[in-house]
Amino acid sequence: MPKLKTHKGTAKRIKITSTGKLTRRRAFGAHLLAKKSKSRKRAINTTAVVTGGVAKNIKRALGV
Repeated sequence: MPKLKTHKGTAKRIKITSTGKLTRRRAFGAHLLAKKSKSRKRAINTTAVVTGGVAKNIKRALGV
């Protein structure tokens, strides 16, 4: 069976940690920030961990 190609769109958005977890950016932080509270903007600025069946699909797309 041939090697699988890495899905480049996913590779640009998801990073793999040293322990094998998947991290991603949070949504809603690009524009219209004046109406959002400081605490909400800080929460948006942190990374999130991808879990469950979605993580399995992403790992397959990344070839991990």
